[in-house]
Amino acid sequence: MPSSSPAHEPLTPPAPTAAPVKALGVAAMAVTVLLWASAFVGIRAIGPHFSPGSLTLGRLAVAAVVLALLVVPQLLRSRVVPRGREWLPILAYGVMWFGGYNVALNAAEHILDAGTSALLINVNPILVAIMAGIVLKEGFPRWLLIGSTVAFAGVAMIAIGSGQPRTPGGSTTADLAGVALCLIAAVLAAVSVIVQKPVVRKFPAAQATWFGIVVGALCCLPFAGQLVAEVQAAPPQATWGLVYLGVFPTAIAFTTWAYALSLVDAGKLAATTYLVPGTTVLISWLLLGEIPTAWGLAGGLVCLAGVGLTRRRTWAPGGRRRPHRA
Repeated sequence: MPSSSPAHEPLTPPAPTAAPVKALGVAAMAVTVLLWASAFVGIRAIGPHFSPGSLTLGRLAVAAVVLALLVVPQLLRSRVVPRGREWLPILAYGVMWFGGYNVALNAAEHILDAGTSALLINVNPILVAIMAGIVLKEGFPRWLLIGSTVAFAGVAMIAIGSGQPRTPGGSTTADLAGVALCLIAAVLAAVSVIVQKPVVRKFPAAQATWFGIVVGALCCLPFAGQLVAEVQAAPPQATWGLVYLGVFPTAIAFTTWAYALSLVDAGKLAATTYLVPGTTVLISWLLLGEIPTAWGLAGGLVCLAGVGLTRRRTWAPGGRRRPHRA
């Protein structure tokens, strides 16, 4: 008679532990932060040669081609594509994030200095945390709110220390237009994160990203003539800078973001983008020779502390940790 001992019972594969999954999510977000920070430097470097719309179209066109090499073979094998209503959120974040956000940000950086732009764009994580708590039912963890506040204070310190002058001949009216553009970009990005979250639960990160990039590129096609003319007039290094922005901060970084979003709560993930301004300061220091101010360095450290606080868990009554979603 077969033994009833557990040693002889059929073995089922153990469930994957949360630690490796969390590590992958952290690694993906680290790549995203680094590459998105480099985008600010890249935009500043090639901005004089490209208008906001053509720069956005160029980035998205390059990213669409690069990701197509990975995604199209997957789609041909699996034959699984979004259907019907599944396209609605993809169209939404494709238009808002890949199209509208990038055009608005590029236009704002023609008006405002980098510090002010970084401060205004980093309203985004706070908006994501609020909307994720309401729409995605992620709640409002105490340490997420505390850490976000601390990190936002760090971003403000970086903005105070920004030494980049405003555009020569700029006016108060122009500055207000830049502020409005940054705030519009922040809102578009925040809403897009909430809309994208259900999509990355259904489709692989690269596919979810590629679909959005293609939608955004199609929206920017009216800038095609302008892009062709500006590429012809731009020096080779500016064109290669545009290619870099398409491959790394767009194709790769938005894919690693989507992958991390599939593993981590939207509010907590968005809080890590507070690290982008500080990382941008360091990259500008290394590549552009822009020495960060004491305010900038201190602000970067405060951002690190704030993001660290968002990762703390809330203790439930009785000394137990509340359930933690990756």
